[in-house]
Amino acid sequence: MEIKVIAGDIAQVEADAIVVSLFEGVEEINGATASVDKALDGVIGGLIRRGEMKGKLGEVGIVHTLDKLSAGLVAVAGLGKPQDFNLDRLRQAAGEFCRSLRKLNCRKIATILHGAGSGEITLEASAEAITEGSLLGLYNFQKYKKSEYEDVEELLLVEENESELPNLEEGIRKGSVMAEAAAQARDMVNEPASYMTPSRMAGIARELSAKYNLECAVFDSGDMESMGMGALLGVARGSNESPKLIILRYRGDEEANKAVGFVGKGVTFDSGGISIKPSEGMEEMKDDMAGGAAVMMAVDAIAQLKPRVNITAVIPATENLPSGTALKPGDVLRAMNDKTVEVISTDAEGRLILADALSYAVKEGLSPLIDLATLTGACRVALGTGYSGAFSNNQELVTKVLQAAAKAGEKLWQMPLPQEYREMNKSQIADIKNVGNRYGGAITAALFLSEFVADVPWVHIDIAGTASSGKEKGYTTKGATGVGVRTLAELALSLAGDI
Repeated sequence: MEIKVIAGDIAQVEADAIVVSLFEGVEEINGATASVDKALDGVIGGLIRRGEMKGKLGEVGIVHTLDKLSAGLVAVAGLGKPQDFNLDRLRQAAGEFCRSLRKLNCRKIATILHGAGSGEITLEASAEAITEGSLLGLYNFQKYKKSEYEDVEELLLVEENESELPNLEEGIRKGSVMAEAAAQARDMVNEPASYMTPSRMAGIARELSAKYNLECAVFDSGDMESMGMGALLGVARGSNESPKLIILRYRGDEEANKAVGFVGKGVTFDSGGISIKPSEGMEEMKDDMAGGAAVMMAVDAIAQLKPRVNITAVIPATENLPSGTALKPGDVLRAMNDKTVEVISTDAEGRLILADALSYAVKEGLSPLIDLATLTGACRVALGTGYSGAFSNNQELVTKVLQAAAKAGEKLWQMPLPQEYREMNKSQIADIKNVGNRYGGAITAALFLSEFVADVPWVHIDIAGTASSGKEKGYTTKGATGVGVRTLAELALSLAGDI
């Protein structure tokens, strides 16, 4: 879909549909909505008075113009209560009205800059949010099945003041970069595991490297053996697919030697290994590389936005399958930092591959470190499917991550990291075991990872509950969400020049 900005009056724009808006609880409409209502002889106001349009967030009221306007339809987008309005609610509204109009076969849509002037929302920020929400809301994974709807071809953002157009174009540019990177992460996660193998993930990294002139390195099992990555190799033993350790380096600050480390879990299919999962829902375990996809596509966005900061992405990629050579409960592995790990469950494999990836990041001098992983069902139990969990050894760093997530509209909740819980990870025969007891599983998993970050400032983000969605709402569609991409990109922008 092409997104453009034009100067003019929304009521005069030629399109299949134009979009105005309504706040919940507002009885007296004004601005562009009032102008369009006047051209329609008060039909919108009448619908509001009868309670047929309430302005609730996500509501999209449709009015046929009957040739009174150049557009055939008017969509009245609900923005929710004025006091709750923010940029993420605008993203949600944009996703909803674009999907609703696509179902009505609209190919060309024109919209006002909703919410601009409300609180601290600028025209540029409104343009960025509408761009993100519309692109992500219209996302459809169509590789294996044709969509039942034709795509929207054009979205026009209409502003009366022509002098504002350059600012709006910049908002569209940033919003497009963010949304398209998240959409690419969704594509990676939605692919079947037979296609999205560790080798294919490495291939995508090489493509990004060539496209943006990034440094890229891909290590195979022989390299991992030389580096002492026994934990990652242990998980990979059950599969015929060769594991890969993927490194992508973006250099935005040539004067600085340090780089921030983004680490993403890349289990391209997780059967649980010998500790096999129930068959029901196992097809969803192709999404266990969502952290790796998010990290990779965050670098894609960062390479386009060009912040003055250095970023190195580290993605350990493997399958976790049962076979005659597979890792067994009771085995002991030696990680890259020389710590030994007793394997209690082969289905706690993500923390094993991240142990070596984090050890590699520490050895490379990356700081701070942020890892992203579909790590524990326990985090999903604790926070549901709306929030990712954040665990950290550094409050200043996690505060920055939380602020970046809030700006991106990705919900993130800080979880405790109590040191007394380390007792649960103690092993009788090794330095540490890979599973604690049945309680506090997200915390003990994070504490396990902390054993491999030394004293480097670090945040672990558990996206087990948020990496995919079972329903369509706002700018979230069914399937992969691309969670983490925009948070990491916003974090890189905020860190520019600080590292």
